[in-house]
Amino acid sequence: MPLTVAVQMDPLEGINIAGDSTFALMVSAQARGHRLFHYTADRLNYSAGRVWARANPVTVEPVQGAHFRFGKAVGLDLGEDADVVLMRQDPPFDLGYITATHLLERIADRTLVVNDPASVRNAPEKLWVLDYARFMPPTLITRELDEARAFLREHGEIVVKPLHGNGGKAIFHVRADGENLSALMEVFNVQYREPHMVQAFLPAVAKGDKRIVLVDGEVAGAINRMPGAGEIRSNLAVGGSAEKTELTAREREICDALAPELKRRGLLFVGIDVIGGEWLTEINVTSPTGIVAIERFDGTDVAGMIWDAIERGVAERRG
Repeated sequence: MPLTVAVQMDPLEGINIAGDSTFALMVSAQARGHRLFHYTADRLNYSAGRVWARANPVTVEPVQGAHFRFGKAVGLDLGEDADVVLMRQDPPFDLGYITATHLLERIADRTLVVNDPASVRNAPEKLWVLDYARFMPPTLITRELDEARAFLREHGEIVVKPLHGNGGKAIFHVRADGENLSALMEVFNVQYREPHMVQAFLPAVAKGDKRIVLVDGEVAGAINRMPGAGEIRSNLAVGGSAEKTELTAREREICDALAPELKRRGLLFVGIDVIGGEWLTEINVTSPTGIVAIERFDGTDVAGMIWDAIERGVAERRG
């Protein structure tokens, strides 16, 4: 049965359709006959129990620069007129993001929101992963320079990054001499009110950072993201490149450990990051990426798997 799908994301004008996971999901939905609407999170409204958005009907086509066509904007009641809301705007995970989860939570009993907004709010990528510390590299969360120095002495080399950063931004490698650590912590403490994440540096990152996509708790595929020349960051958004890969036994153990909780929380589309085949660094639930590259290397239809799971979820709600 055709569904009405509201896609909450960033402006369509600025996306690179060659690698954008949300666009791939939209193309797949349209091919199944689902009706698409687009809106940005700042167009959410609430009144008298209703949550609605000024949304545009949209058709998509995989032609960069001519990849979408809007119809006339309408006031779309997300609790009554939409079957599915895809919450796909990119972080930062700030108060605007958190507010959007609170608003969408008010219609989640009537409309399937992917991922579940309350679970997204309660599972920040670099904090929820602490529940699985047994799979993580040594980690410190702090604003204190002395604590960071002591952690550096213990582990030799470290990485410092924002607790709510995304896309590989503001990740710094600090070597054993600690040069610039004090200046770096000073800048971070001015820039961010929350603590920062400090982790032991993993030399294995030179061989890539694996993105594994899970759909409704099941592994849908993976890519290995290789850092560019002179980089430790392998995110595709900052110049990393993707290559075909397979899962290690340890990675499968990690996925098996996560699966029941992902399903319980309604986190249908999740991407996890693993370094060296064994070290879990993030559980991405806000706007995971990687499905286009996985499909290219593996020939799998990850977008189709996601829509299969969504359609099952809608059917279960309808009884």
